[in-house]
Amino acid sequence: MQNKTVFLVCFTAAMAGLVFGIDIGVIAQAKDFIKQDLQVDDTVISWVVGSMMGGATAGAMVSGILTRRLGRKVSLLLSGICFVLGSLFCAISTSGAMLIVSRIIVGLSVGIASFTAPLYLSEVAPKSIRGTMITMYQLLITAGILASFLINTLIRNLTFTGAEGQNPADFLITDVSISWRTMLFVTLIPSSIFLLGVLFLPRSPRWLISVGRHQEALTVLKKIRNSDEEADSEAREISDTVAAGNTSGGGFSMFRTNSNFRRTVYLGITLQLLQQLCGINIIMYFGPELIKAAGYTSELAANTGTVLIGLTNMLSTFIAIALIDKWGRKKILLVGYTIMAVAMMCVAVFMSLGYSMAAIACVLLFIVAFAFSAGPVVWVLCAEIQPLRGRDFGITCSTCANWFSNMAIAATFLPLTTLLGNSGTMAVYAVCSVAAIFLIWAFVPETKGVSLERLEKNLMAGVKLRDMGRND
Repeated sequence: MQNKTVFLVCFTAAMAGLVFGIDIGVIAQAKDFIKQDLQVDDTVISWVVGSMMGGATAGAMVSGILTRRLGRKVSLLLSGICFVLGSLFCAISTSGAMLIVSRIIVGLSVGIASFTAPLYLSEVAPKSIRGTMITMYQLLITAGILASFLINTLIRNLTFTGAEGQNPADFLITDVSISWRTMLFVTLIPSSIFLLGVLFLPRSPRWLISVGRHQEALTVLKKIRNSDEEADSEAREISDTVAAGNTSGGGFSMFRTNSNFRRTVYLGITLQLLQQLCGINIIMYFGPELIKAAGYTSELAANTGTVLIGLTNMLSTFIAIALIDKWGRKKILLVGYTIMAVAMMCVAVFMSLGYSMAAIACVLLFIVAFAFSAGPVVWVLCAEIQPLRGRDFGITCSTCANWFSNMAIAATFLPLTTLLGNSGTMAVYAVCSVAAIFLIWAFVPETKGVSLERLEKNLMAGVKLRDMGRND
């Protein structure tokens, strides 16, 4: 059985995902109350919603420099500090401008965490359970989204909004200001726990060796591996890789001069683009609107549907936890994208025919497939395929691609529905999933049970991307 310390270390680092997930869920249900209380228009609300993604993009862009110069642990620590400060400032905001700035701070934290947590987990976890540990980060994101949906739905139901027919005496919360501030303040609890937990995390042994701190790295490995012999062997393998790779200079320099490295950078970017182009965040961001478009227009139906989406997303991630280090990354992606393509095309057909229940069922099937495949596995692969010297730069590129495409998909959804209709837009996303199947089959390697050092050795030897994971 793996050292229990490994699980504790990885779970603490993965808690960044829990805070991230809570923040994703909170703003969707708080925005109506914010608009009513602060008396701001739809433009300001759009900035409140979008400012987090802008901050996340900026955070992801600087994360490579932070993790290379300060280390993975310090970067997670900075993320935790930004989470706490941003959450606090959001809860006490007195204007739309203050709330936007506060959301940017939260976004910086999210960007740093989405970059650093999978990177740290890939470098700390043993190769036999590396996929499972990185997937735990994605699981906690889904748990955070679900927890946020449940808590905020409860708060909304307890709040007097002044709507016609409501009696203040029938509600526990009589002021919408208290409601939305409570929703945002709740994020302080997991943020603070995460920040405190990071203080006790060990540094990444691979980063320590890359900066010449070999003895510290060996000490860390002996704490998180099953035996001293295993720790010694891994330390030697990392040291050999560092020596062979000549780690002087940054990842951008390596990108300019090394064509083999450019291949994995482009692959990481492609994987993140494919993850977003399938349309998952449209389902998550606009879930209530899609449910209403399917014919269920009541507030109860929208809230119930939103919670059901969050629950399905979280439970399905357990499939990835169970299978990723057994089936392997590539097989799971191929199965997942196949189901996603079929499910999204069925959503398009059933929406055009007016079959509401069938459309919603296919939306849930799509979420199941995404949650056990593209959702977690893309992050796993992006953390595994990059060589040590260029890992920070490579993951910076892929993470930024995720956030840029995230913003682009959100910005183009409504114009697309105006041009093509709801069913036509869903069909476009289905076609993107079909394209992903062919690209994954042609270029994605199987990395299950292969050390990061072996993957790097094969890459630098010019092996085809799809064959990087071979152990011969």
